[in-house]
Amino acid sequence: MADFKRKEQAHGPRLSYMNKALIEQDGLFFKDLAGTGELLPYEDWRLPAKDRAKDLAKRLSADEIAGLMLISGHQSIPAEGFMARGATYGGEPFDREKTAPWTLTDQQKFMVEKDHIRNILEARTESSEASVRWNNELQALAESQPFGIPVSIATDPRHGASSSTAEFKSRENSVSKWPEGIGFAATFNADVVKTFAEIASKEYRALGISTALGPQIDLATEPRWMRMEDTLGGDVERSIAYTRGYCDGMQTTEGREDTPDPGWGKDSVLAMVKHWPGGGTGEGGRDAHYAFGEFAVYPGNNFDTHMRPFLEGAYHLDGPTKKAAATMPYYTVSWGHGEKVGNSYNTYLIKDLLREKYGYDGVICTDWGIVEDPAPEMDTFGSRCYGVEDLSVVERHLRIIMNGVDQFGGPVSAVHIREAYALGCEQYGEDVMRAQFEASAVRILTNLFRLGLFEDPFLSVEESLALIGCAEHMKAGLLAQEQSVVILKNKNSLFPLAKGMKLYVPDRSLGAIKGFMRNMEPPRTESPVSAEEAEGFFTLADSPEDADAAFIWAESPLTANKGYDGADTDQGGNGYFPISLQYRPYTADTARDPSIAGGDPHESFTNRGYKGKTSTACNECDLDNIIRMRELMGGKPVIVCMEMHNPTVPAEFEPLADGIVVQFGVTKEAVFHVLFGDVKASGKLPYRLPKNMETVEKHCEDLFNDYEVYTDSEGNAYDYGFGL
Repeated sequence: MADFKRKEQAHGPRLSYMNKALIEQDGLFFKDLAGTGELLPYEDWRLPAKDRAKDLAKRLSADEIAGLMLISGHQSIPAEGFMARGATYGGEPFDREKTAPWTLTDQQKFMVEKDHIRNILEARTESSEASVRWNNELQALAESQPFGIPVSIATDPRHGASSSTAEFKSRENSVSKWPEGIGFAATFNADVVKTFAEIASKEYRALGISTALGPQIDLATEPRWMRMEDTLGGDVERSIAYTRGYCDGMQTTEGREDTPDPGWGKDSVLAMVKHWPGGGTGEGGRDAHYAFGEFAVYPGNNFDTHMRPFLEGAYHLDGPTKKAAATMPYYTVSWGHGEKVGNSYNTYLIKDLLREKYGYDGVICTDWGIVEDPAPEMDTFGSRCYGVEDLSVVERHLRIIMNGVDQFGGPVSAVHIREAYALGCEQYGEDVMRAQFEASAVRILTNLFRLGLFEDPFLSVEESLALIGCAEHMKAGLLAQEQSVVILKNKNSLFPLAKGMKLYVPDRSLGAIKGFMRNMEPPRTESPVSAEEAEGFFTLADSPEDADAAFIWAESPLTANKGYDGADTDQGGNGYFPISLQYRPYTADTARDPSIAGGDPHESFTNRGYKGKTSTACNECDLDNIIRMRELMGGKPVIVCMEMHNPTVPAEFEPLADGIVVQFGVTKEAVFHVLFGDVKASGKLPYRLPKNMETVEKHCEDLFNDYEVYTDSEGNAYDYGFGL
């Protein structure tokens, strides 16, 4: 590919381009994107973004708008292995000997040239360089098309320091590393959240990324929910503050306050807040990625509180961009609030509340994969067209469009959107459909203009690589990780530990577990800490007898079936099981019966209760290790370090430990800095830890901390905000 060109100008934005001519007017330069030789309103960077968007939207055909109304499925750079999904290069699979990793696939070329898609989701990438060069390839192809509309590359979160698998995460090893969302809540510091977002936005733009699928601002009120660790916590007032800091930091470019679009510029990334109206109240803690977790319930009548992080946070920012640029509804059926359909299909939630009552005029994008036909089996990753299974795929698209939703997440073709337009013309008339499409196009294009991509879409590899993961950013990320680490127990002033001491770290033997994609992950054994990771802090002892202390690296309990087992239906059951927060097998003798919500085409019943059923954790080994180390160490200390995905019942292990430290998706380096006294512990629990599972069963999924708190052998209550 030929190198792009740049045009610097003192009184206007920098222009980068490949083959487009420039137009000079009033001593200023503009890109002739439409190739007319005249300066069209949408090419004039002096105009407000919305005015430019209105001009361009009127020039586009319905097919071209249909392409804008889609964010593609996950794209891998290069497309090989599991993530290839049939992608080809010149008709052949990726061949490292013949093809550069950043080369566009045949399918990506088709998306841009034929389907007019301009929002593409980047997933796994080989390197930062590959991402930067892939961006330039995409932008060059997009620029060569009529109207020269650039590509906005989107991403799932990719700055997490851990390898959390609660939801699909993109991975980029070169960027700075930070805690998971709930780890930010553990810092109790909104400035940390804003600093992260400011740095992440710069690194995203250096990678070519301009849309963030986040922050996830669901209130974390249900302790069993697998996505709780991605949220900013359950305290609504703090969640509002964190949300504002996150969105302001992500969207604001400094020095752009006095422009037609205040705050928007080269460092801005569109924040797509999720999941309206709050997705953290799945009954029994089950998640709506799966049909067995489709229902969000509100037994505490607290629905309105779950909207507050959106209404008072994301849509009421302190900074100049004023509100989050985009919103994603969750998969859930919000029980008792509108029709019994998924949120994007729910007229009350989207059209009546979000659009009309609250006046949100940003982009609304569905969550991924909600328009496909349901899978034949309940226990699968698909089947998310909740409540509209009787509609055709095209009819589902049309219903969502007429509901005021602008974009669809996940399809790799715009064909069904085009077909929905044709069907809508038959049912409502072409004038109505054209107005609906143009309204969405204006909202989508306004965001693209705000980012400056029409003027400067190309990246310098050298400039980008110098910024991504630079020392300053890495230092800030590590500091945030350290600030999120929580010390729960410090018997006999065990901490800080003495550097150079000998610690015995037992291996972990984990059982089989259902993965995120509902695939069965086989048992495995792992050594939690390597000699390289321990270097500079402690020496790995060969045996407990040779050690000064035992150090158990653990995870909070992981329910093997995540609350559902299809095999149970073969034996006459309903398939539902408790999600447990304890290590040993848990029988739900006090569980709710019958369930609040139910009813699905896969099922001939409505009661999803699991009273009397037993669940097991795949990582009982962690508790076994603690018990065994207590026996073998005698009077020597036993230290537990737990990566806490969900609030955990401490009763099984706390009395056996001398020291307990909790972390929320950080590096071992950050933990060791705290334990060995390089930094002072400052993290606090972002939720209370429950006394037992019975109190969890009694609580309401939509209420925060409404269960009994655990008090340890030292007399400390492990309540919200506790930390030594």
